[in-house]
Amino acid sequence: MGSLWSLMTVVGPVLFAAVLVYAIWRNKRDTKLGDEARSDRAAKDLRDSLDREDKRRDGKEPYSTRA
Repeated sequence: MGSLWSLMTVVGPVLFAAVLVYAIWRNKRDTKLGDEARSDRAAKDLRDSLDREDKRRDGKEPYSTRA
């Protein structure tokens, strides 16, 4: 039983590292050219929207129907 435990102690982290490296490699490979620009644009839109909400709540900007 002791040799099985030793084997699991060595093989477990090696297997985990291999799966982690595979997942990172696959994620980088599946990234498309416009993804970063689209993500940056969406983050800017979200920040602008949250800023407008804060200003409305503080009474510094009137309510509007525009999004």
